Amino acid sequence: MERTPPDTREAEFTAHRTRLVGVAYRLLGSVGDAEDVVQEAWLRWARVDTATVTDPLAFLVRTVSRLALDRLRRIAARRETYVGPWLPEPVLTGGPDDPAAEAERASSVSMAMLVVLETLTPLERTVFVLHEAFAYSYGEIAEIVDRSPAAVRQLAHRAREHVAARRPRFAADPAVRRTATERFLRASLEGDLAALLELLAPDATLWADGGGKAKAPLRPIHGADKIARFFVAISADALPPGASIEIVEVNEGPAAVLVGSAGGIAVLQLDLDDDRRVTDLRLFGNPDKLTGLAALRMGD
Repeated sequence: MERTPPDTREAEFTAHRTRLVGVAYRLLGSVGDAEDVVQEAWLRWARVDTATVTDPLAFLVRTVSRLALDRLRRIAARRETYVGPWLPEPVLTGGPDDPAAEAERASSVSMAMLVVLETLTPLERTVFVLHEAFAYSYGEIAEIVDRSPAAVRQLAHRAREHVAARRPRFAADPAVRRTATERFLRASLEGDLAALLELLAPDATLWADGGGKAKAPLRPIHGADKIARFFVAISADALPPGASIEIVEVNEGPAAVLVGSAGGIAVLQLDLDDDRRVTDLRLFGNPDKLTGLAALRMGD
């Protein structure tokens, strides 16, 4: 039987690449890891006689999911030794290069959700993402993860309960979050302790991901007073010479991005409660985590 021409094979893969990256990113929380998995899937696809594949998308999603599941299990130990809090990698969303663009069904790719997904086992996370975000049936997922449909259904139930217990209860309007981000940013740059305390919920928590490569607290900071004083302390050096701050959509929510000549330097994203007070703050400084912001450049 004549094998599929290389150009046709590549066109087929390219047609589904956005969805494949979306699946891998949701499973791994890292653009770099997601790209590596999709590249490995391409190498496998290039060796397959595609004339024998009745559903290329199903084949590719199965391949990417299995590769991502294997990688999740391998990197668990690596994340346990990570310097400071580990946060998923932020990405620009809403544009043509959005790695989550194919994740339009049901679940979002918000940073809050990705943080919750980090608390699931690799198998639970895979089942949850494929079913809730991409609407795959239990039977289809069972084939992907090599489990029975009944076992997959049980995994999905356990994952949903886990996520429901931990996901943020309040989803503030993006415009409200943007206004709060602007006010928090202004108060931080001015070192205005009173304004920061007014914006923060009493039990707020700050997670700062520096990964040992950028200055950042090695443990979460709890409480409005401690968080406010932290931002006041760094206010004098918050805006390096030649840098600017942009508020853009990151993981489907507004975020303040410190931008230099080479791209993003740091990202701050806030979550609000029902009273519009800041409850959770995520500060990203590890340069390895900022590749998803490569589109941002000074002067663009």
